Amino acid sequence: MNEYMDECISEMGEGIVALKRDLGRVRTGRASLSLLDGIRVDYYGTPSPLNQVAKLSVPEPRLIVIAPWDKSVMGMVEKAIQASDLGLNPINDGKVVRIPIPALTGERRRELVRQVKGMGEDAKNQIRRIRREYNGLFQGMAKDSEISEDDSQRLVKQVQEQTDTTCKQIDDTVKSKETEILEV
Repeated sequence: MNEYMDECISEMGEGIVALKRDLGRVRTGRASLSLLDGIRVDYYGTPSPLNQVAKLSVPEPRLIVIAPWDKSVMGMVEKAIQASDLGLNPINDGKVVRIPIPALTGERRRELVRQVKGMGEDAKNQIRRIRREYNGLFQGMAKDSEISEDDSQRLVKQVQEQTDTTCKQIDDTVKSKETEILEV
């Protein structure tokens, strides 16, 4: 039974990791390389992650600098950033691409907070789905006499405790991101 609980805990942990990755892509008014994680550049016919075709750096809190290793992809890097849904305007000076991160307006901050809360709710729904799946498994095992009713109830209780802990971690992560977004 411990292997089932370990799987359950692992799946719930993966949900938190995915949420943190997704929240890292939300623009907060500060330069962060994770903003560019989803951007792919057409590099000799192959869509390649931006960090594989260029050196990325954050020299200032509101500036990202991209220095492609192959200068022939400068235009493609610029187009890929413009085509993304980040709303960033890259500046190509022939040597590097600079991306100034504009300050967020109050309305945009509120919109991002709503988006972040929605991401948190989606993560909680995923955790609840995992809880339902494992509770059904344990109750089915008890019904089929594979484990005792007491073991089933104990495991269901452990799954609920893990669900509560994971949902608390999600709430804390979302709250932290909200604070970061609302910080002026």
